Amino acid sequence: MAFMASIVVNGHGRAIVTEIGMDSKVGKIANMIMEDEAPETPIQKKLGQVGKILGMVCLIICFVIFVIGLIKNIDPIEMFMTSVGLAVAAIPEGLPAIVTIMLSIGVTKMAKKKSIIRKLPAVETLGSSSVICSDKTGTLTQNKMRVVEINSKDVNFVTELACMCTDCNILEQDQKIEVKGEPTEVALVNQGLASQKDKRKLEHDMPRVAEIPFDSNRKMMTTIHKMGNRYRIITKGAPDVLLEKCQKQISNSLGQVSILEKYKIQKQNEKMAGKALRVIAVAYKDLDFLPQRMDTDTIENNLIFVGLIGMMDPPREGVKEAVKTCKKAGIKTVMITGDHIATAKAIAKELQILDARDKAITGQELDCISQKELEKNIGDYSVFARVTPEHKVRIVKAWQKTGAVVAMTGDGVNDSPALKNADIGIAMGKNGTDVAKNASDMILADDNFVTIVEAVKQGRNIYDNIKKAIHFLIATNIGEIVTIFMGLVLGLKSPLLAIQLLWINLVTDSLPAIAIGLEPADKDIMNRKPVSRKKGIFADGLWNKIVVEGIMMGMLTLVAFSLGNKFFGLEVGRTMAFLSMGLLELVHSFNIKSEQSIFKIGIFENKFLIGSFILGTIIQIMVVLVPTLAEIFKLVPLNQTQWLITAVISLLPIPIMELQKKIDSVKCGKTMYKEKARV
Repeated sequence: MAFMASIVVNGHGRAIVTEIGMDSKVGKIANMIMEDEAPETPIQKKLGQVGKILGMVCLIICFVIFVIGLIKNIDPIEMFMTSVGLAVAAIPEGLPAIVTIMLSIGVTKMAKKKSIIRKLPAVETLGSSSVICSDKTGTLTQNKMRVVEINSKDVNFVTELACMCTDCNILEQDQKIEVKGEPTEVALVNQGLASQKDKRKLEHDMPRVAEIPFDSNRKMMTTIHKMGNRYRIITKGAPDVLLEKCQKQISNSLGQVSILEKYKIQKQNEKMAGKALRVIAVAYKDLDFLPQRMDTDTIENNLIFVGLIGMMDPPREGVKEAVKTCKKAGIKTVMITGDHIATAKAIAKELQILDARDKAITGQELDCISQKELEKNIGDYSVFARVTPEHKVRIVKAWQKTGAVVAMTGDGVNDSPALKNADIGIAMGKNGTDVAKNASDMILADDNFVTIVEAVKQGRNIYDNIKKAIHFLIATNIGEIVTIFMGLVLGLKSPLLAIQLLWINLVTDSLPAIAIGLEPADKDIMNRKPVSRKKGIFADGLWNKIVVEGIMMGMLTLVAFSLGNKFFGLEVGRTMAFLSMGLLELVHSFNIKSEQSIFKIGIFENKFLIGSFILGTIIQIMVVLVPTLAEIFKLVPLNQTQWLITAVISLLPIPIMELQKKIDSVKCGKTMYKEKARV
């Protein structure tokens, strides 16, 4: 029995399906875990800790406020309700939910752009990626191979052998022929068809009776065909590896001669690889009898070298520009491939992955380097050629030792260990195996390197927006605490009632916070260095900004309450404070959009934020204007003067924050000037 999700390492076979879907063994396991919840993301964990700290601080403040109220002879029940309302309003209990919503929206956006996120934390980690280890074929290149050069003393013979040593299928429909299979093999079969060497006819005349499938360690594939009373062994693979298995080479007269020209063949291989061609070697031998043991040791030896076939796989459109973008963003692109080092270097130079200062290294050379030495010098290398799965894991771990956040691409079973070890494992959606996809955090639906760079941009944008939402929510909560606390300290009646606080927290906090999560990416987002994994959310003075902005909103609300209370009475004062606090938060959400002036970046770019502002404003005003609602929330109608005062106070965060941003910009400019002067 073979169970669903079992890994087929190599070979071919047929099976009878006995159970499907949820009736299979894997289905039963899936049924057991269907109700399990997804793990929390790193940001959610950090927010959970922040929430606990804020919760404790808020509860202490609420207790102090309650005690102050009692000392000032305010009704205990009123003070208790206000303290409880403030505690509920002040604790950012909605943060984890809002972060999850943002991540989910981000995942949906990325899926539309061919990046399928399998694990939610990958969205956050993407924004911190500092190294992208990318496979060459199909990711950096088009994976559309075509034969462009054949170096052999018998071109027809080498073409015939290469066609037969493939696992391609030729489909014919409506007089159109289509070859299905791995791109390198498709190119060989297409070359055969163009040379009147049809794989179907060849295999009819010489049927395949056995094979030794391709293996990434051997870098070869062998097929065995019945040829009358004899057997023909055909092997194709990496020239430098296959040449070691050959004792003879074919001559012009199809005779066999000693392989004295090995050096010339190696030079020809390097010359072809230097033209950015993928080169494969083809060899064969004929046997009267097959050995009892059909393995690489008994079959793949004493071969007759036939020739070299060079194939071109052009770079993907946009990859060169994407590599440039990565460099600007502080992300190093590393090519990891099984190809010859000359081929890899030629493509890497064309894509500007390899420049004058960078080095290329082979898997054979890696074997001679200790892991400690590799970790020390890993930054010098941009190209790794002829590598094995073990090498890929070593490369990933070496980069991680330097503190880099590593994204790794792969498509085969042999890539799975590296995908699992990388900070972000990226599998290919088109040509990737199920094993690679299961080991990955993200799948590229189009197998394109450009998509990875776009995903990194989206990841950075999501991280930025989460930070902005946290900034907004905590600042507004501090504003509510300051309003109540300072009101009591100054000997005023409670500026806001418990029900009013809860309403503000529900409407004017949540809607803008979600809208901020949909903010478009800053234009310079890919000109910044990656966020360090060690850096906290509140780094770079964010805590200071949050506290200052919270105090600003709290004090402005107190001004509205004081004016209303002094000149028009307590109920009018509370109504003005209620409106001001709600509108202040809605207005302040625009300040959170960017560190730059909102007039410079544009107010109307985020239609969701505009929508949340309009909806929040209408709802806030309706609570005052609709008598039934006003009665529930203990509010009273305002006259024209009172509305005007409230509106002016509500708009003040814009000029105040614009002035603050201007001062910060000047300070930043002076710091940068000093840094440049010092350099």
